[in-house]
Amino acid sequence: MTPELAAALAEDLEQLVRLHDRELDAATLSALKAADFPNGLALMPQSEIAAQAYANMTAALAELPEPPTQAALDLLAADYAAIYLNNTLGASPYESVWLDDDHLTCQRPMFELREIYAEAGFRASDWRARFDDHIALQLEFLKFLFASVAVDGKKTAKFIDEHIGYWLPDFAQRVALGCNTPFYSALAEVTHVWLLRLRELLDEIHDCPIPTREEMTLRIQKKLALDKAEVAPIRFMPGAQGPSW
Repeated sequence: MTPELAAALAEDLEQLVRLHDRELDAATLSALKAADFPNGLALMPQSEIAAQAYANMTAALAELPEPPTQAALDLLAADYAAIYLNNTLGASPYESVWLDDDHLTCQRPMFELREIYAEAGFRASDWRARFDDHIALQLEFLKFLFASVAVDGKKTAKFIDEHIGYWLPDFAQRVALGCNTPFYSALAEVTHVWLLRLRELLDEIHDCPIPTREEMTLRIQKKLALDKAEVAPIRFMPGAQGPSW
């Protein structure tokens, strides 16, 4: 991968991180319109589904008044809260909730990602604000990887396959169907198709074939099962190791 392409991908990710990271404000919305988002992204649609997702975002932005009114911002803020803060839509931005049997936060995926970040030397800009497996942090980590001196394509592809690329399709679908504003519906779609195209690009450049959904499900289930076995509690058996008092 050329340094120029890596830098362009990092710029795309910076925009996506901002949109998933915090509520929209008038300045950001105006900047998105001025930049013709998402049509200024380095990764452009390669399929009808992706082209429709980009078109939906263009239409969503066109519907918003310029300059944005407080009423429009309030509607967007309510949707942001429903998606990212209070889980009203049942579409958690945390990986643990999607992979854990009981749909809990702060489970094994969070700790695994913390280890991955530390090994790579990545430190989130605002790590106290959310857990390590949040969608914005995973996108920020990808940005960090593409901003590095040398991009390890196979390792990056593996990260996508085993983490954000696995659960993001379900997250995007639920957000797109459940949210109240066209903007956040389109943002979920655009993020999904952009990441799909990124994964295809890594395969094209670094020869790392994309596993099927079934293959990834088995791989992740096996990994989680091994983790559970490693931390299984030692059960006390009365009389097995001396007095049972």
